[in-house]
Amino acid sequence: MAVTIKQISELSGVSRGTVDRVLNTRGHVAPEKAALVQQVAQQLGYQPNMAGKALAARKKSYSIGVLLCSKGNPFFEEVIRGVKAAEKELTDFGVRIQLQTVKGYDDQQLKTAMQEIAANVNALVLTPVNSKIIADEIDTLTASGMPVIMVNTDIEGSRRACYVGSDYMAGGRVACGILRLLTNGQAHLGMLTGSLRILGHNQRIAGFRQIMKRDCPGFTLSELETTEDDDIIGYENTKRMLISHPEIDALFLVAAGIYGVCRAVQDVRRNIMPKIVCFDATPQVQELMQDGIVQAAIDQQPFRQGYESVQTAYQCLLTGKPPRQDRILMESRILIRESL
Repeated sequence: MAVTIKQISELSGVSRGTVDRVLNTRGHVAPEKAALVQQVAQQLGYQPNMAGKALAARKKSYSIGVLLCSKGNPFFEEVIRGVKAAEKELTDFGVRIQLQTVKGYDDQQLKTAMQEIAANVNALVLTPVNSKIIADEIDTLTASGMPVIMVNTDIEGSRRACYVGSDYMAGGRVACGILRLLTNGQAHLGMLTGSLRILGHNQRIAGFRQIMKRDCPGFTLSELETTEDDDIIGYENTKRMLISHPEIDALFLVAAGIYGVCRAVQDVRRNIMPKIVCFDATPQVQELMQDGIVQAAIDQQPFRQGYESVQTAYQCLLTGKPPRQDRILMESRILIRESL
């Protein structure tokens, strides 16, 4: 026999209206009451009526917030295109997207933006800073009954519903393998990451180091720098790195700021160019590959990341449950000039 809202109300000691708001993620419920209702529903084996929910979804509106740390990062143009494609498909089901972007990785700024957008939405898609401040804010939203989906990069120590993006450790391992082939296993490396505050960037470095330690005894890391996913910072830090370390003959670009990095390479090393491996086939990267400056790029399907994250948030609203998968991973694809 199907479990009813009345049964959950009686066992949890709250009104039927409160149970309905929790199970249908309508908000306006104290976190402790929401947690109690969810616990009782799970213990009773409550299963939502999916046909009824799909029909009901057409009669009411859902608002999904999408908050991206993306200003100045061309990678996210495709993520946003995927978000808008999902919104177009879900319009008939009453879904609206509230998209907001911020620049940089200031956790206090991001927390404020999260609080502002969460006040007006039923679910949140987020690129997080790997910070306890952000993890705590995610937990607060989750406890209130709001599904929170991570897109493009994950976060440690939070109760987020799901992560949608690439396998960063695997990407770092692949990048090291490509550079090993390009350099015959002998290289003085320069490494430029986006930000040390982003979990995915650190995971790529860890994956790269794993293969470097195991398979590349001829690799030496000369220096690790950041670009903060910004072309100007990338240019300045790369130029200084190459002047300080003339031995560098290979570069691993962990995240964005790629155009600035390559401009510095052209200015400092025009005659003897290092081998370069990076991520994401943005138009800028494709141009750099056509010019022979970048030898290989690893694509992490940004359009699909945006699309799948919004669809996943909608399914959470529709079912009242987190996704079955804790991580929805994109397949990485290796690109060279001849495959563009």
